[in-house]
Amino acid sequence: MTPADGAPTLAKNVLPAFKPLPMKAPDVGIERRGDGSILIWSNYPMGAGPRSIAHLLADRAASFPDRPFIRQRAPGHGPWRTLTYGEALASAEAIGQWLLSRSLTGADAVMVLSGNSINHARMMLGAYTAGVPIAPISPAYSLLSADHEKLRHCFAVVRPRVVFAEAGAPFQRAFDTLRSLDPALVFVTADGCGDGAVSLESLLATAPTKEVGRARESLGPASVAKYLFTSGSTGMPKAAPQTHGMMTAVIAAQEGLRTENAPDPDAQPPESLEWMPWSHISAGNIGFNGNLWAGGTVHLDEGRPVPGLFETTIKNLHEVSPMVFGSAPIAFSMLADAMEKDAVLRAAFFRNLRYMGYGGATLSDDLYARMQALAIEETGQRIPLTTMYGATETQGITVVHWLAERVGLIGLPLPGITLKLVPNGEKLEVRVKGPTVTTGYLGDPELTAQAFDEEGFYKLGDAARFVDDADPSKGLVFDGRVTEDFKLDSGTWVSVGTLRPDLLAACSPLVQDALIAGHDQPFAAALIWPSAAGMAENDLAARLAERIGGFNASAGGSSRRIARFVILGEPPSLDAGEITDKGYVNQRAGLARRSALVESLYSRPPGPGVVVP
Repeated sequence: MTPADGAPTLAKNVLPAFKPLPMKAPDVGIERRGDGSILIWSNYPMGAGPRSIAHLLADRAASFPDRPFIRQRAPGHGPWRTLTYGEALASAEAIGQWLLSRSLTGADAVMVLSGNSINHARMMLGAYTAGVPIAPISPAYSLLSADHEKLRHCFAVVRPRVVFAEAGAPFQRAFDTLRSLDPALVFVTADGCGDGAVSLESLLATAPTKEVGRARESLGPASVAKYLFTSGSTGMPKAAPQTHGMMTAVIAAQEGLRTENAPDPDAQPPESLEWMPWSHISAGNIGFNGNLWAGGTVHLDEGRPVPGLFETTIKNLHEVSPMVFGSAPIAFSMLADAMEKDAVLRAAFFRNLRYMGYGGATLSDDLYARMQALAIEETGQRIPLTTMYGATETQGITVVHWLAERVGLIGLPLPGITLKLVPNGEKLEVRVKGPTVTTGYLGDPELTAQAFDEEGFYKLGDAARFVDDADPSKGLVFDGRVTEDFKLDSGTWVSVGTLRPDLLAACSPLVQDALIAGHDQPFAAALIWPSAAGMAENDLAARLAERIGGFNASAGGSSRRIARFVILGEPPSLDAGEITDKGYVNQRAGLARRSALVESLYSRPPGPGVVVP
């Protein structure tokens, strides 16, 4: 059934079956302690996994050297260029030899300034093979920053000897900044441009020796593969070492939940479309390594879930029909908007799709219903929707590995992982221990000590609760960031992590995202970024006032009501840390940057543009 606005809806009590999800049913152990804390773990053992990511590449290249590994379009949305598994291994060994010939070791690093690309993958795999840590950082630190403060900070922490960028000209200013810090730095560019830069072609022309094989064989679980920087939401980004053992443990943990055997080289390889940056855990570790383990083909998407760039993603989805599609909730919102208007796109998207995954933020019930309605209209079935929860410091630690009838879950612990839920005010704070968790922050023992509790559990700063306290196997629900929640002046707690997605759902599809204000104030208020659909409205303020008024009417107490709001005219700033390059909003940074608007929400009378629903 389809309403007047063109968006399909789900008929109540008439829900078709899900497509099969080849994962095991929940089976967990639990310990409830006298102090109120709870331990929970999976009863399944970890499955098989590779020795290291470098060994995994060599194995897959031997099994299917001519299979496409990574595909990327030529500039200007040109034809797809392909890196095969065999070519990826040859590139990795050549670059690895070049690094070893310059005496780089595990105590050194290669820093990558540019985003996802075939050449970025070559550098990453070459560094893995040589046993030299790689440090991909957000391109915004080089391209958008006026003072390069975060770039300088990351450099000071990692102290790289080699810096790579896809092209010299856009990164020349960043090169100059880094060269002023270390004149001996070697810069490598794929196009050979840049003052004093070495061409990547010269690295690829290096003939590997037996030294490369010895370096690969020396890798073990404790070998550092890369340094990933946190988003810097509470100060400067922190460098979390990522070992080969951490990355392979995620693969082994996921294998422990599968009902199918290891990937069959003769089966149709999975295809995916990926835009999320390799400078973050989701795409750079879990997605990249998972694709390699599955022997799949990843298509690099140069689109982004923002107006003006998402059109590129749409063009790509007309050609690439993924078997698995994972992204941030904001991308699902824009995709639903597009598919509700474009039946050809809808057919291409669902043609081969087995399941979808979201992460980084909660998907709203409204958006979940829209995506399932589209799936049913196209395929006659619902599509499993999963999510993996974790952090830069932990990799993935929980997953929804069963057919869930709802969103908002963070799942249950992966095999090998133990969660500890600790009472913190009115909530349960999440802590974790296991083989996927980092040992600490590079060069910062004080922060490392603060990050772990007395039993060695890493403190994520998030809260979670059971769907059903009497039956933990039904899973955990994300219950907000402990550090984002605040009290109204009445002493009532406001849970930003649950209020914000519910508000977005109530205002869908008019709102792209929002910030929730109200610390020590008499009521909660919102700063709202309108979506493309919202900006097309003749009287957006009135429409939102109506939606939010309805939301408030059924919301309950003061912690769930939005008493005032303001519509933002400026998009969230990546450089100021209001939004990450994955599309996730930083509540703390956004409110701090827009403190004058927050003040106007609570002034008497309300400031200009403030709406009272």
